[in-house]
Amino acid sequence: MRIARWTALAALTALALAACAPATSSGGSSPSGTGLATVKQGVLTFATSDPAYAPWVQDNDPSSGKGFESAVAYAVADKLGYPKDKVVWVNATFDQIIAPGVKNFDVAINQVSITDERKANLDFSSPYYTTTQAVVTLASSPAAKATTLADLAPLRIGAMVGTTSLTAAQKAIKPTTAISVYNSNDDAKAALTSNLVDAIVVDLPTALYITSAELDGGVILGQLPDSAGGDQFGLVLDKGSALTAPVSAAVDALAADGTLDTLQSTWLTDAAGAPVLK
Repeated sequence: MRIARWTALAALTALALAACAPATSSGGSSPSGTGLATVKQGVLTFATSDPAYAPWVQDNDPSSGKGFESAVAYAVADKLGYPKDKVVWVNATFDQIIAPGVKNFDVAINQVSITDERKANLDFSSPYYTTTQAVVTLASSPAAKATTLADLAPLRIGAMVGTTSLTAAQKAIKPTTAISVYNSNDDAKAALTSNLVDAIVVDLPTALYITSAELDGGVILGQLPDSAGGDQFGLVLDKGSALTAPVSAAVDALAADGTLDTLQSTWLTDAAGAPVLK
């Protein structure tokens, strides 16, 4: 009888302690099946800039899953156990994303290059994209009709000194005249608009920006083959975040199974009109 009373008392004590137990962490509760603590219970919150531009995000709507970075975000979330309806988006400027301190999001994706300086205050995932090099010209240029590397070889090519762009241009295009070298991409762009060169080589994100926002009649002819090796983009997290390791593991898995290559081909090659030149 005494044993029964002690057993009942122990059970009641255990229930009371369970009722008083704290949540998973002060940062939020982990959704069922993931074991991850997030800033908002049961969902994974991503941040990106507003406006967000194609081909990174289509129609300024990251929740659509359309556009390279939007698609990458949902693929990472899926690997972490969050279906699309458990992903939330918030707006944050580039400066807010890279600023130190606690954020109102779990992960940011916004073409943020991984650098040692930024890593002093932030965590980065494994890189989800390594920039390739692209050839840019003007619709009025003799290069506008070029569709192959052989077409580009006899033309006047420009690139920034000391860059992967210059190295890739020399290796892939093998121009018959020396490449014109400039101190900055802005100088190379000015040479193009002044008709001092027929085309310039820059990294693809720069090519996408200058042809859409800076060059009147700017055209991307295509990407140079085997030219990856420039800046690497990573997902941004708080310094010391418990999510950094699982997010990196998700990115690594997407790289290993070919998903990142497929998304890059879909959104940065096909949709962006930047084929790989041959």
